[in-house]
Amino acid sequence: MLLEYDIIVVGGGHAGCEAATAASKLGAKVLLITMSLQTIGQMSCNPAMGGIAKGQLIREIDALGGFSGIIADQSAIQFRMLNTSKGPAMWSPRTQNDRRLFSECWRRALESLPNLDFWQDMVISLLIEEGRVKGVQTALGITIKSQAVILTNGTFLNGMIHIGAKKIAGGRSAERAATGITEQLQKLGFQTGRMKTGTSPRIDGRTLAYDRMEAQPGDPLPGSFSFLTKEPLKQQKNCYITYTNPTVHNLIKDNLADVPIYNGQIQSTGPRYCPSIEDKVDRFADKERHQIFVEPEGWHTIQVYVNGLSTSLPEAIQLKMLRAIVGFEQAKMICPGYAIEYDYFPPTQLYYTLETQLIEHLYFAGQINGTTGYEEAACQGLMAGINACRKINALSPVVFKRSEAYIGVLIDDLVGKGTEEPYRMFASRAEFRILLRQDNADLRLTEWGHAIGLADEERLQKVLKKKEEMVSIFDFFKKWKIAPEMICPILAASGAALTDETQSAHALLKRPEIGLNDLLALDQQQANALAAYTQEALQQVGIQIKYESYFLKEKELVEKMERLEHYTIPDDFDYTKLKALSTEALEKLQKKRPATLGQASRISGVRPADISILIVYLGR
Repeated sequence: MLLEYDIIVVGGGHAGCEAATAASKLGAKVLLITMSLQTIGQMSCNPAMGGIAKGQLIREIDALGGFSGIIADQSAIQFRMLNTSKGPAMWSPRTQNDRRLFSECWRRALESLPNLDFWQDMVISLLIEEGRVKGVQTALGITIKSQAVILTNGTFLNGMIHIGAKKIAGGRSAERAATGITEQLQKLGFQTGRMKTGTSPRIDGRTLAYDRMEAQPGDPLPGSFSFLTKEPLKQQKNCYITYTNPTVHNLIKDNLADVPIYNGQIQSTGPRYCPSIEDKVDRFADKERHQIFVEPEGWHTIQVYVNGLSTSLPEAIQLKMLRAIVGFEQAKMICPGYAIEYDYFPPTQLYYTLETQLIEHLYFAGQINGTTGYEEAACQGLMAGINACRKINALSPVVFKRSEAYIGVLIDDLVGKGTEEPYRMFASRAEFRILLRQDNADLRLTEWGHAIGLADEERLQKVLKKKEEMVSIFDFFKKWKIAPEMICPILAASGAALTDETQSAHALLKRPEIGLNDLLALDQQQANALAAYTQEALQQVGIQIKYESYFLKEKELVEKMERLEHYTIPDDFDYTKLKALSTEALEKLQKKRPATLGQASRISGVRPADISILIVYLGR
């Protein structure tokens, strides 16, 4: 091990893995320090990647050249595209994964990077000189210098596990907590807070009656996360669905006094959108049942994750609760669920590059910023790795706009608005989600990723070929003319208005009742000609034609928003000169120091009237 590196990444979770990947691929000499090399890329909660909006994040990471999508595909035991009954802006890929294989694939991927070294130890403090980080000191008393440090500590900073009345210091089940860093950063002026998250019990799958549950199979024609994956899953495992019931609910209600967050043992804020089963029963008392997802943890294990049953009840009560659920009557518990409290740093203390405002060359990524979820952590790690590498090489930073990527939405929300509860990505947070679909992440981001050296030549050539095919397909559809007697039976069958004119396939595809498969069934010769193109390119053209008017409207909104982004605000701008600003706006603008009016407009508490005042002043 060297004692000096370009970049040190602290933590081997999803954020740390992507940060180390990005920085290493961009040429930096990187050291990844983690308390256990056996838990790199560990899935601490449910063994799955993606889902609503989260799938978009993984697709974007992949398009840029990150590894999460590839690892998810390599370890997948099931693939589903969610929300296909809705418009393509809501389609979201999700994989069920082999928990152990996922971690192994991450380990192999990281070990394939020649610029990346590993060290198993706990970082207890940062080396800081004249407001700039210079390295770290470990629990073994080793000093390691670097030009930049990325902290991705997850739930380990002063982590405390709760199971009923039991309190165990730890960052994860059977793993010790990390100490020292929070206290040091507090002394340097950083604000900190406590958050809470939780996990569900693990069950012996041999003791479950699957025939009493609803099977949830994968897609018949499974897709993939990575744009590079060529071989789809040939075999898939079923998940299952069951439900809680009044007996379960009454058992929980009778034991709320033993739940740490209800008896005052836990004071911190938990995730609003991924509540514990106790929260669900208490907050939604009118519901007679709640859905439970029974998720296998791999190809070669009996262990099953009970998604939707996050709990911190005493383990004896957890077992009673489980055995009151249909299909779980004989269940044996392998590991109880638990709640965990940990330190985080409000992300308003960061720049949009994820560098801290107080200490130069120090970056935060993942749950340390108040987020929850593997995907949210991974994309922050990727961006922190990119920006740390570019900063030490005196290159311009990389910050995505809200109109460019879900990653841009997430970071803009965190830095501009902050969070007082675990932040989770939703499609509703992305105001331009029609343009930011999972299917076009490569078209949006891969050329950019290649330009900075992250996405390789194979990715670039694949995207360029896809774009060429799309141009040809558009031209094909415009030239393909379809007579009314051929198309009218399809229109009549769907109850749509008929036509008496010959129309192009391009024009007909704009009609909501006409799909690409309808047209292909009309003319075998044309269908054979289109078979020369990839399904990805055909699907992309079909979506763009069908929703063209929506895309145009959204692009107009993007242009309006970006006008504010062109108004730059000097770093040393004196907001006290503007007497008409509201007191709250003055306070937050001085503290946040936004780079543009667009960023200023998204700061909580800054009113449209305040932005108008800034526009007038800056316009002068």
